[in-house]
Amino acid sequence: MIRAIFFGLMATAVMAGPAAVQAQVAVPSPPALNAAGYLLVDHDSGRILASRNQDERLDPASITKLMTAYVVFRSIRDGRISLQDEVTISEKAWRTGGSRMFIEVNTNVTVEDLLQGMIIQSGNDASVALAEHVAGSVDMFAQLMNQYALELGMSNTHYTNSTGLTDEQHYTSATDIAILAGAIIREFPEYYGWYSQKSFTYNDIEQKNRNALLWRDSSVDGMKTGYTESAGYCLVSSAKRDGMRLISVVLGTKSPRARANDSQTLLNYGFRFFETRLVYRPGEPVTEARVWKGTTDSTELGVKRDIYVTIPRGSYDLLEARLDLVAEITAPVDRETQLGTLKLDLANETLAQAQLFALSEIARGTLWQRAKDSVLLWLE
Repeated sequence: MIRAIFFGLMATAVMAGPAAVQAQVAVPSPPALNAAGYLLVDHDSGRILASRNQDERLDPASITKLMTAYVVFRSIRDGRISLQDEVTISEKAWRTGGSRMFIEVNTNVTVEDLLQGMIIQSGNDASVALAEHVAGSVDMFAQLMNQYALELGMSNTHYTNSTGLTDEQHYTSATDIAILAGAIIREFPEYYGWYSQKSFTYNDIEQKNRNALLWRDSSVDGMKTGYTESAGYCLVSSAKRDGMRLISVVLGTKSPRARANDSQTLLNYGFRFFETRLVYRPGEPVTEARVWKGTTDSTELGVKRDIYVTIPRGSYDLLEARLDLVAEITAPVDRETQLGTLKLDLANETLAQAQLFALSEIARGTLWQRAKDSVLLWLE
């Protein structure tokens, strides 16, 4: 059970001694990789477990296609296009260099096939065809990419194309890529399965997914490789073991083997030494608070979103909840007014924080109830 520590009008619980905490939470330092930038983060809690140059602006190469897919997924969800749409392939799309799906000019290809050709085969031709179908041109599509990047909080990202072909004004960071990968997993589970597909055949040409971890590690189910001469070899990986999902981003390595090995090293480190727990769910009571001048004299408080923490394995019993509640809660009480703050701490570090709200509404009490509580408040 998580120990609670209250502030304000509440009593303070005794904390565990520092030596006991340190003994439980000790883990080795994160692995040091030779990549230009990297990041390992828990998908649910958002806790960063390893990083280097995580906010440096780097060339993403075909990692760009994560945003291309995100824009297309949003367009499908918003009803502007559908998976069954027939896309007429332009000469521009057909002539696009680099990795290809091998679509033919002036033929019609469904959005679904183009998405698989882009996600699994990393087809630049498919990326351009999708951009033209969604926005009319690659330039207009890039505007959508940048708008969604801003919306997601990707502060070190700017796109100029849908493929990831090199451009000085085309860049992102490991942190921003992890934000985008998490958004795809969270918002579009119905399409995420394509990222684990090991091969795709189009026009009688079978091409394998370049993510080597799909063959090496059964817990890996995504997401995207990338390579250009300027970007080096890049890989975004997502894996789930025992309910814990990690996202690793590795940018700027020297070879396909290096990007796979570095990504595997990060994932193994995270899964071996950490665990993620769902501590509180919406609608579940976290604590109870006194309510004055209402039809009832107390209310249960809870959170509005799932609260996860990622902690060193074996340290869950040392997790502490700090509750900072409004000193005087007076009816009427609704379910939208913040009545306190919850902080989850381990070894003097705050791992998660959330606002607390009443789980039920409380109306103003009768004249007698209000008068009685007024006297009690005056006597305190």
